[in-house]
Amino acid sequence: MSATEATDTSGAGDTKSASVIVNAIAVLRCFSVDEPLLGVTEIANRIGLHKSTVSRILATFEQERLVERDEETRRFRLGLGLIAVAGPLLADLEERRVAYPVLRELAEQTGETSALMVWNVNESMCVEQIASRQQIKHTTPLGARYGDAMSASVQVFLAGEPEERVRSLLRSGTVTLPGLDDAGLDAYLVRLKEGAGRGWTVNYGESSVDEVGVAAPVYDHRGDVVAAVLIPAPRFRVSAERLQSLGEACATAAEKVTARLGGRAL
Repeated sequence: MSATEATDTSGAGDTKSASVIVNAIAVLRCFSVDEPLLGVTEIANRIGLHKSTVSRILATFEQERLVERDEETRRFRLGLGLIAVAGPLLADLEERRVAYPVLRELAEQTGETSALMVWNVNESMCVEQIASRQQIKHTTPLGARYGDAMSASVQVFLAGEPEERVRSLLRSGTVTLPGLDDAGLDAYLVRLKEGAGRGWTVNYGESSVDEVGVAAPVYDHRGDVVAAVLIPAPRFRVSAERLQSLGEACATAAEKVTARLGGRAL
């Protein structure tokens, strides 16, 4: 075998290895808050892989506790092993560490769940949460992702983006806004400006009829939005007056996190 042939073979091996990794990541990304349980066939159909390939990937993940099998349905869900993988990242995430005591104080003050969200390319992701002590409450798993334009935290992050990028994200469907047309897009941009001017955004049952969310921006030293403090609450507990007080409390908490980060709002 020539040196050229040997090099080509090595390159082919690297490409194959990369492909296996990409496929494995694609399998993990199929799972979501809305669909935590999935079968082999469902995953294979979604990512365009043969069922045998998906089955082998899941078998390896199961050994490493990255997924686990539901005893009744025999379908798969994400496993606790992922927490061990993500643990070092979460522990080292400065915004999360700095925000924790503020979130605890906010949850005690309002009696509702408080959470810290960060922007992950084109979606809002939960990285910390203090659950309400009340029996009926709204919580979200760490790592849960949201791409709904009406989500309070998504509004916070989009308000910090250039207008053309917001238009692009909505028109492409990357961030979802049902029934989108030119008038609806313009109205949404006005909504973002109003939320930014007020200091907090609101989702009053627009994503989920039973839930209200308010969120406020956290800034870094450059004045860029790096996180959002979120309060999700059952709608039946949130009157118009309480909505205002929750929004103000959320904005105050976000200001405290900003100060602890050494940040500033422009």
